[in-house]
Amino acid sequence: MDHFNVIPYFIAVVDHQGFSPAAQALGISKSAISKRISQLEAHLGVRLLHRTTRKISLTEAGSRYYEYAAKANAEAQNAEDAVSQLQGEPKGKLKINAPMSFGLIHMAGLIPEFLLRYPKISIDLVMDDKAVDLIEHGFDVAIRNGELADSSLVARRLAPIHSIVCASPAYLERFGKPEHPNELTEHNCLLYSYSTNKDQWQFNKSEEQVCVHVDGNYRVNNSDALKQAVLKGLGIGRLPSFVAGNALRDGSLVNLFPDYRMPAKKVYAIYPERHYLPAKVRAFLDFAIEYFGEDYPYWDKGLFE
Repeated sequence: MDHFNVIPYFIAVVDHQGFSPAAQALGISKSAISKRISQLEAHLGVRLLHRTTRKISLTEAGSRYYEYAAKANAEAQNAEDAVSQLQGEPKGKLKINAPMSFGLIHMAGLIPEFLLRYPKISIDLVMDDKAVDLIEHGFDVAIRNGELADSSLVARRLAPIHSIVCASPAYLERFGKPEHPNELTEHNCLLYSYSTNKDQWQFNKSEEQVCVHVDGNYRVNNSDALKQAVLKGLGIGRLPSFVAGNALRDGSLVNLFPDYRMPAKKVYAIYPERHYLPAKVRAFLDFAIEYFGEDYPYWDKGLFE
């Protein structure tokens, strides 16, 4: 066995705090990774890991080995990335994480177009509304909406996100149309539960700023599910334009306050900081900006004119 080839497996076990999560991230069996680590320990003549039924931890020798192995693995990755930049055509597997609604509505259309342009790249797209650790789960890039937490990750802006407070014609016929944002307190407002300001809706109009505390009988952690409830006439919802755009254009939903704007957010692509950006990641970022439309994304067409 080439013991240098075991270094990425050892690092994965340490970084993921266990054999099972490391095996999942690397796409191999738990028994295979355990066997390779045992062979490495036999070769070195020392135990690198303390193993218990609940967790693993580094021995003193393991800690020292990890210090040098991590540096070597990072340099090997840099070497691979540097070579990939010289390739005429991007290639390799690209693992992407995206929120469920945005993924279904927009990434599902982008990916086939991207693969037609770059046939030597393969895509593993995972859609999940929960924020995941890119390093831990082996993602090359992730799509994120809204505000980003401070981290060592690099963020590239792809497009703006505008939120619109809307309702169905049926709801408005039954309960009346609010003429000012302050009147939302008298209505059933449906909330996106993952939002940091889910029950505080802010509106801006020239010099006027309005912040309204809203509430309702339905909270959900998926924007498309929220849209379905608004379409059914259950209540009023604050929806991103990338979710509500088509329904607003065809009249299924009504923009309640067209003279007001809500604070804009952004769609970002985030990825681990690396000395050389892999060609496959650079190709995806450039393509996504082109596909979405950057400052004027296609999903906003006709909504703010």
